[in-house]
Amino acid sequence: MIPFLNQEDLIQQLKAGNEQAFRHLVENCQDMVYNTVLGIVQDMQEAEDVAQEVFMQVYRSIGTFRGEAKLSTWLYRISITKALDWQRKKKLRKGIHTVASWIGLGEPANEPVHFYHPGVELEQKEKSAIIFKAIQSLPENQRVCFLLLKTEGLSYEEVADILQISIKAVESLMHRARENLRKKLTSARY
Repeated sequence: MIPFLNQEDLIQQLKAGNEQAFRHLVENCQDMVYNTVLGIVQDMQEAEDVAQEVFMQVYRSIGTFRGEAKLSTWLYRISITKALDWQRKKKLRKGIHTVASWIGLGEPANEPVHFYHPGVELEQKEKSAIIFKAIQSLPENQRVCFLLLKTEGLSYEEVADILQISIKAVESLMHRARENLRKKLTSARY
């Protein structure tokens, strides 16, 4: 993370409130956090907002970090939790807005589907949007597992650490995610 510090020194500097250490953490981990969040929330602006919330949470709670996992594992956990919370709140807000429009208290919402991910070529956006829509429809635990393995390129062991489950459970989630995606994409005639 910081070239002149090992992880333990970095953590101690963060806990001591060293702004330079925090700045280095943000600079070195912002892409990882942003891409993880973006894989879940599927909106660039929202992903930026959630990524900021992740780093604010890290800054506020670094004192509680016990070092039982790698710092990057802890960052992934916070990123996933914040992104899923954001998504739940967004669904709740959208549901409230829909109900309000039904009873004449708001405008009907016809939101276009936005899709962006830094690893996707422009000509592949339409196909990728279909795939990511299918991924978004997976149960939460399968979706997070799939995104960490396939989008972030993490190993089964790393995902097991982040999600605090066994490697066998990761394998099972991934198998079910693949099966569910195959069914969804086949029915979408992709």
